[in-house]
Amino acid sequence: MSQLIYFCGSMRGGRQDAALYARLIKKLEAYGTVHNLSDRIGDTTLTVEILEVRECGREKMIHDKDVRWLEECNVVVAEVTQPSMGVGYEIGRAVAMKKNILCLFRPDSGKSLSAMIRGADNGDQIVVKDYQETDIDDIFKDFFAKDEL
Repeated sequence: MSQLIYFCGSMRGGRQDAALYARLIKKLEAYGTVHNLSDRIGDTTLTVEILEVRECGREKMIHDKDVRWLEECNVVVAEVTQPSMGVGYEIGRAVAMKKNILCLFRPDSGKSLSAMIRGADNGDQIVVKDYQETDIDDIFKDFFAKDEL
């Protein structure tokens, strides 16, 4: 069954993982339509500074569009290694909407995952996975095979 998938990753919080986001989105397309800023979230040429200039004055429109996409999606996949207030907000909204959520964290990044994200893992609606990129195919296969999806 094809899903409508909302992918989130850091935009203004840091663009270090933009190329990784593009690769994850490409793999997610095997499971459904990916709702996100796919034309921008994986664009390695967009820096935080460029985004702040382009998005200045458009914050309300961006917020409302993203919340609408969250409402429409079946599942949320969030790459949470790069700390981002926006991603945390999207996850919180998705929890309130009772969406199935997969959070992906790379422990070899040297960063620590927020206890609010790791502690939300209930093995059902919210799943948090530590991973290396070589693990992602199996993680996606297992997550999307769940009966609830």
